[in-house]
Amino acid sequence: MTEKWRLFAAAGLAASVAYLVSSNPTVDAACVLLIGAGTITACFTGPRRRGAEPAVAWPLLGSSALLCLIGVVLRPLVDDLPGLWPMLSDLATVPGYVLLVAFLAVLLRQRQSLERHALLDGLIACVAGALVVILLLAAPAAAVTGRPAAESVLAGLYPLVDVVVVLLVVNLTFTTTTWPVSLVTLLGGMISLLAGDLAYAIIGITGLTYASPAFDVPFLVAYVLIGVTALHPSVTRLGQASRPPVQAWSAGRIALLAPALASPFVLLLVLADSTRAERVTIAVAGTLIAALLLARAVTAVRSQVAAQRRAEHQAMHDALTGLPNRYLITEEVARMLGGSEPVWVFLLDLDGFKYVNDGWGHDTGDQLVIEVGRRLRECVPDDVAVAALGGDEFMLAALRDEEHARTLTADIQNCFSRTFGVRGTELTMTCSMGIASATGAAGRPGDVAEALMRDADTAMYRAKAEGAGSTTVFDAAMHDRVRERIELEVSLRQALESGQLSVAYQPIVDLATGVPAGAEALVRWTHPERGPISPATFIPIAEEAGLITALGDFVRQESLRQLGEWRADGTVGDAFYVSINVSGRQLTDPRLALMVSSEILRYGVPARCVAIEMTESVLVDASGVPGRVLFELRELGCQVLIDDFGTGFSALGYLRRFPITGIKIDRSFVIGLGQSPEDDEIVRAVVTMSYALGLTVIAEGVETRLQRDALAAVGVTRGQGWLWGPAVPPAEFARHWHVAGTAALTGRD
Repeated sequence: MTEKWRLFAAAGLAASVAYLVSSNPTVDAACVLLIGAGTITACFTGPRRRGAEPAVAWPLLGSSALLCLIGVVLRPLVDDLPGLWPMLSDLATVPGYVLLVAFLAVLLRQRQSLERHALLDGLIACVAGALVVILLLAAPAAAVTGRPAAESVLAGLYPLVDVVVVLLVVNLTFTTTTWPVSLVTLLGGMISLLAGDLAYAIIGITGLTYASPAFDVPFLVAYVLIGVTALHPSVTRLGQASRPPVQAWSAGRIALLAPALASPFVLLLVLADSTRAERVTIAVAGTLIAALLLARAVTAVRSQVAAQRRAEHQAMHDALTGLPNRYLITEEVARMLGGSEPVWVFLLDLDGFKYVNDGWGHDTGDQLVIEVGRRLRECVPDDVAVAALGGDEFMLAALRDEEHARTLTADIQNCFSRTFGVRGTELTMTCSMGIASATGAAGRPGDVAEALMRDADTAMYRAKAEGAGSTTVFDAAMHDRVRERIELEVSLRQALESGQLSVAYQPIVDLATGVPAGAEALVRWTHPERGPISPATFIPIAEEAGLITALGDFVRQESLRQLGEWRADGTVGDAFYVSINVSGRQLTDPRLALMVSSEILRYGVPARCVAIEMTESVLVDASGVPGRVLFELRELGCQVLIDDFGTGFSALGYLRRFPITGIKIDRSFVIGLGQSPEDDEIVRAVVTMSYALGLTVIAEGVETRLQRDALAAVGVTRGQGWLWGPAVPPAEFARHWHVAGTAALTGRD
């Protein structure tokens, strides 16, 4: 269907040319029927197949084309008949024009394009056009003698109908910013149609209703353009609103209005011998044009004021909820700080809002935000300012003493005690809330207000860290923690660039022989001033700051380089592998497997000697790109291990769905081995299940020989922990675990 409009356009134009040059009535009739039938079919089928809106408009246009086609075919056949028979074609054509007007009106309504400015502009042009048409075309045609009065009235009616079409077309052109092909061809068809009517109106002054087939060529061209409109793919855009900003006055509008305003004066000059009736008609039309212009000016002023008010409201209110935004509530907090009563600020962030957007869609998320805003406004007193800060954050501010502030806190929390009904779904939501207060303004109220809101924000993030539904009141120590976190983030960025990071290796030992089967690569950071910083401190910062990918790349490349060096100098055997941790964010990079492949080639490390470790929580979201990356790593030949197994979302489904090759039992299950029968049975069950699935099993956190022996008794073959020592730098690891002289076990009881 993509090329049908091209074929129709070529065939239609060829038929129009044939109609113009042919003198054979049969050929002329065939060309008219070919073009007309094609256009009618296009109007009824093309937009429907493409799902163009509004659906009701296109049958109107098709019916209009059908009736007008009947009129075109009948006109030469009945023109020479006596009496009212020549009006037979008009019985089809006039209803066709009515349907055309209805089509344009429906299209404008769908496009939401009936702007008041454009409507008044069109009315002014319409009145001026009607004045010209009445005096120069309609009145002379109606005054022709020797034919029935009804025929003379119809001869004058067509130009007036054209004026209405002009009004609608003006509205269409003044209320669009895009010009798809269908819109251009539709306007071209309307212009061609008006040209044909103008030609007939001119000969109507002489008393003729039909002159020659050449007068029908504009109508045939109009049919071709309308057919292209219906068949072109852009027909779906005709019903879509594309309104430009309303302009009170513009060059295009003035270019339309200037001739309209001048038309009464020009007609007085043209009709030098005008009758009294003609002068009255000009005066009435001129007065109406002046009144419309005055209404246009008043409307422009009102629209400007309304637009300014809307702009001011939008600048100070949230577009989604209609609540005051950050700017307005900052002003309100600053005003409150001018008094002596304590000002309390409450900052709320919805817990798990991302899952609502992901699970039910952003429309549902938006409706939830609207409902939360409405409920907050209803559940707190009127003197409490409620604002929406964008996304899923809200802020409230009030003048209260401490006791009443606690009551208000309970009221806010109570807003979330009931489910939220959104789009037929009942959603249970909680919020994390940070609270801060201040009395008076020691500095500029605006600056103090900003500082108070930052304190509430700090407290809110502290509440987030404490768990969903938590509420935290700001204290000064939080600033120190925030400052320290920021300083650590800055230092970590510098550490990645300046070589402060290193990789330590903890052996993964074969329980039967005491020989390392591999080693886990663990990142270490020695700050030049603070000294060693725990990974438990800086890895979460790397996650939040978006540095985890760079950190992971460093550990992976360094550990693969080190393994290649150890393999080359004989420090480790051919089966020795290195285990590398990856985060969920790293797995979202579709290039990860390609990078690993490149690095193992660069450092001469077999893929089987590389194990990729991830936590169970990563597998929960391992659909899409992460899942594909895991399969690509496995296809490359790498091992894929689940770290800390048993502490997260342990499920057989994950073990079967993804290409897992082994698990690492979390240390919490290892501590009680040999002392707690329950722990022995849990580990035994995990080992049995794993071996049934063909997985290797590694026990973490092995600290005593008793634990080692208990693990061996339940079938675990590999262990990792302080029994064999902590993670150490590569040189120390090589000295202690050289393959040619494996150190004797010195484990502790």
